[in-house]
Amino acid sequence: MVENNLIHVEVAHALEGRQLILPVEAPQGITAAEAIERSGILQEFTDIDLGKNRLGIFGKASKADTVLQEGDRVEIYRPLIADPKEARKKRAAEGKALKNRARKTSAKT
Repeated sequence: MVENNLIHVEVAHALEGRQLILPVEAPQGITAAEAIERSGILQEFTDIDLGKNRLGIFGKASKADTVLQEGDRVEIYRPLIADPKEARKKRAAEGKALKNRARKTSAKT
């Protein structure tokens, strides 16, 4: 609910063993980056780099200058451990190798 030109949003970040969601009351027109700064989450997770970490609002990618709406949750994503394209290629190669091994085994019998 918007009262006195203030909105209520949340800022979230999670690591493997820890997650934090902080409520923020802010003036209408606040951006995702401003909400992150205001939340204090950068002091809790000193590894966050807003120049590198990707952001989203409820799971949908967004930019730091996105203007927030009442009830939005800004999510700060941690960097990917593996490149998704490379991981997919590796799985495909492993599957192909298994398939070839199975063919060789069945051809011997």
